[in-house]
Amino acid sequence: MNHEQNTPLGISGRLAASFQNSALTPLLALVALLLGFFAIAVTPKEEEPQIDVTFANIFIAYPGASAKEVEQLIAIPAQQVLAELAGVDDIFSISSPGQAVLTVAFEVGIPRQEAIVNLYNQIESHRDWLPQGLNIPKPIIKPMGIDDVPIMALTLSTKPSNGQQTFSHEDLTRIAHSLETELKTIPGTRDVYTLGEHKSVLAVTLDSNRMNGHGITFADISQRLQGANVGGQLSPIIENNQVIKLRAGAFLNSVDDVKNLVIANSTGVTTALGDESGGESGGLVYLSDIATITLQADSPSNYVLIKTPENPHGQAAVTLVIAKQPGTNAVDITNNVSDHLISLQNRLIPDAVLVTETRNYGITAESKSNKLIGKLLFATLAVVLLVLATMSWREAIIVGSAIFITLAFTLFASWVWGFTLNRVSLFALIFSIGILVDDAIVVVENIHRHMHLEKGKKSSLLTLIPKAVDEVGSPTILATFTVIAALMPMAFVTGLMGPYMSPIPINASTGMLISLLVAFIITPWLAFKLLNHSNTHTSAHNDGSADGSEASQTETKTYLFFQRLMSPFITNAKAGRNRLILMLATATLILMAVSLPVMKLVVLKMLPFDNKSELQIMVDMPEGTALEQTLRVLDDLSDYAIKIKEVKDIEIYAGSTAPINFNGLVRQYYLRQAPHQGDLQINLVDKSHRDRQSHEIALALRAPLQDIGKRFNANVKIVEVPPGPPVMAPISAEVYGLSYPQQRQASREIEAIFKQADDVVDVDTWLEAPQQQWNLVIQRNRAMMLGLSEQSITQAITAATSGWDISYLHSDQQKYALPIRLRLGQQSRDQIEQLQVLKVRNQSGAMIALGEVVKLEKESIEQTIYHKNQRPVMFVTADMAGPLDSPLYGLFDIAGRIQAQHPNWQQKYIAQPSTPGTAQNVEIKWDGEWQITYETFRDMGIAYGIGMILIYLLVVAQFRSYLIPLVVMAPIPLTIVGVMPGHALLGAQFTATSMIGMIALAGIIVRNSILLVDFINQQLAQGMALEQAVIQSAAVRAKPIILTGIAAMTGAFFILDDPIFNGLAISLIFGILVSTLMTLILIPLLFFVLKKDEQKVNRA
Repeated sequence: MNHEQNTPLGISGRLAASFQNSALTPLLALVALLLGFFAIAVTPKEEEPQIDVTFANIFIAYPGASAKEVEQLIAIPAQQVLAELAGVDDIFSISSPGQAVLTVAFEVGIPRQEAIVNLYNQIESHRDWLPQGLNIPKPIIKPMGIDDVPIMALTLSTKPSNGQQTFSHEDLTRIAHSLETELKTIPGTRDVYTLGEHKSVLAVTLDSNRMNGHGITFADISQRLQGANVGGQLSPIIENNQVIKLRAGAFLNSVDDVKNLVIANSTGVTTALGDESGGESGGLVYLSDIATITLQADSPSNYVLIKTPENPHGQAAVTLVIAKQPGTNAVDITNNVSDHLISLQNRLIPDAVLVTETRNYGITAESKSNKLIGKLLFATLAVVLLVLATMSWREAIIVGSAIFITLAFTLFASWVWGFTLNRVSLFALIFSIGILVDDAIVVVENIHRHMHLEKGKKSSLLTLIPKAVDEVGSPTILATFTVIAALMPMAFVTGLMGPYMSPIPINASTGMLISLLVAFIITPWLAFKLLNHSNTHTSAHNDGSADGSEASQTETKTYLFFQRLMSPFITNAKAGRNRLILMLATATLILMAVSLPVMKLVVLKMLPFDNKSELQIMVDMPEGTALEQTLRVLDDLSDYAIKIKEVKDIEIYAGSTAPINFNGLVRQYYLRQAPHQGDLQINLVDKSHRDRQSHEIALALRAPLQDIGKRFNANVKIVEVPPGPPVMAPISAEVYGLSYPQQRQASREIEAIFKQADDVVDVDTWLEAPQQQWNLVIQRNRAMMLGLSEQSITQAITAATSGWDISYLHSDQQKYALPIRLRLGQQSRDQIEQLQVLKVRNQSGAMIALGEVVKLEKESIEQTIYHKNQRPVMFVTADMAGPLDSPLYGLFDIAGRIQAQHPNWQQKYIAQPSTPGTAQNVEIKWDGEWQITYETFRDMGIAYGIGMILIYLLVVAQFRSYLIPLVVMAPIPLTIVGVMPGHALLGAQFTATSMIGMIALAGIIVRNSILLVDFINQQLAQGMALEQAVIQSAAVRAKPIILTGIAAMTGAFFILDDPIFNGLAISLIFGILVSTLMTLILIPLLFFVLKKDEQKVNRA
């Protein structure tokens, strides 16, 4: 004992001695608490972590070109240019007749601004790759990122109770446009735009018979309209020493201005037409004489309707969506928008208009944040009660204070790191509760034990506390860094999953460092202040010691328990055989646990489904389907869905997409604008008001909705909000081949195999349905002989069929420019033969009918050509729904069927497909959830291995031995004995969060080994026999080990009910439970064997 008293204090003891009675200590604690409250106040609240994931769509028009020509002249050269960019993950291209759309997906983590600047620079500095002389317009670049996801959606419709006034899509569009301007003034808002808008146009509907009768062509009308709508500022003049500004021209400002526009000068035309009231005056032909001019709604390109259980028939609607700026608080912005809407009621929003919040991520973020902060407090309270039950109320106050101070400063550190308050960062803190409190519990328990040992002696707390802290200081420091060594490598996981889950390793590691400092600085001060006046502090220590000596602990109940338990393996005559049996039994348990996933008793999945309040139904009709038919199908689907009791409201989007979420951003749903495409946005009542989870509702909806879709030949897919980083599709097969026709044929065969597989649903391909089109072929030679230019013919055809926005009406009452659109009447446009009688003027002024120079030919529309990373590709996609509910099993089932039916086809799971020209047959690259699962578990496995190496090096540095670290790390494999059976017992899937729990367990469980081995070494250094030291280590360290284990399990219990993070909770609870109990026996025994062999060698 004298040797122990003369031993100089280490760094932990010196810190405790310096701060245990310092006036600075409480100030440090107060500053930490205040910084924590500051962090809570200023840290933005969001539902999901903010990830730097940047996409860019590049639109390049090539009017009149075929899909193959677009591919060769636009898409392929563009991909080659874009492939030179650093930091690009994937490049996709879509070549369709007349246009190429390229998508550049940057690597996760590259800042948005850097990515966009590099992209613009690359395109602008390589403009020469576009063929010269083809009149190809400048590429349009539209970057997309996480901040383009709207945090709020407001759907405007007519109030059901309003029987007198009904608002049309056009009326609602005008109201929405006025609200856009108002809401954009709210700080923090970014994009504010309207979905489902029906814009107005000044329609000039031409009568082809009257035009022909007057000898007027489209060119005449267009030139007159453009010429009449020109004006501008001229150079000023000086008059009487005054500068007089000049302005020339008069714009077309009203409908009457357009109606009264003189188009031509004609005489006797009315007689020729047999109409004496043609409105002509003095031989003048006005535009109103040959056209009907009205201010009306544009031809609808989309429809939005809203249905509720109270109004199941639906109302015309538009949806106003609001995105936020980076780094702003979603809660504040949505609250400000809601307040501002109230002030606009009866001013910009008529009383009869209903504004429905169909998305509010601010409310969900605040609800999730408040719920998790509540769990954080309850977890802290549970740990404090645990200490109260095992020691005393004074020690409980000390531990509780240490937790609050640690959490407060960790929240501040999280804000400094740039994290927001979101579900992942808060779950990281709840998960950390159990390990953050370990240091404080170990220190407090050892102070408590030393006070008991010094009972009856005149020892001062000023000397006792530093000594007690120093005794456990070295193993505590080592144990803290082993946990950090296990966690920190996870921060370097690549792909979407890495930054998504990064708050867990970074916040937890930061918290561990802070908790270590709190345990050595704040905890001794609290112990000195609270335990200095305690006379009952020994009551909680149940060792039953009478004289307070160290040796008397050999007579305690705990010591006797472990003596009886371990004697058969230490002092028994057959101890060696018994140890061998124990080791074999342990190995058998590990093998049985590992076999559970192989036998599918534990299902492997990336992440389980979350319980969200929204679902999306995607509908794809055959290409060429009219918008109204798509709307009809969506209406029938919504009629069924609105009857589900959990449904709050449904928004129908025909010819448009619903407001995108993170999943829609990655899958580029914002490009779904075709008439044959549509969505149902289903909003559910809050999960606190329903029994079924959103995934259960989705499973129940799939079959009935797909049966309805089959009646209309519609492909109906149920899309749930993914619990983590999204992928293009859960099961995705990229099909490569020798030729594009071969790829298409292979895709059809693969699609059939997909449909044969069990539990594989929502099967789809990117193949398009066959479509026919009329090709108006201009007979060039005949047109030239008749003196007609192809440009004039093309303009006339365009105006006659699609309509031609020839100019704009100048109005200060419109937010968006009001186009003046020339077009034929609907009947003439829909009857293609009517175009042939339309006339154009040749160079000599003669009128020539289009039918003389235009030939109608019916032909098939070309299929779109897809490329990925410069290789032609076709996609077959699907999802998985069934007992296993994991796309991985469906993928491997399909892969096996393909191998059986097409043994010559190559299937690649990891390697990329062959370069173009080297492929020998059809190649399939499996992507989707498999790819992100493989990358995530690969990186986590690497992180796990790096963590093991770091832990080994730390322990080697501490104990100066190569063999002792192997003993210390021996419990790591034992965690799987608890983890896998725990998942099987609860019927839970083994997910990425389960893996995070296993990695964390490596650091947590090694802490226990370090405490045991360090104590044995201390006792051996004091001359105690090896057998007694081994047993006593388990007896003395059992209490802090069990306390810290229960504390970690307690924190995990509070995240057990979360669908995503319950895998993490299960790993921690069952892993700690089993490995802690086994560690108390196996580690002392392994150390005993190691030391006994060393002693034999030394004696020899």
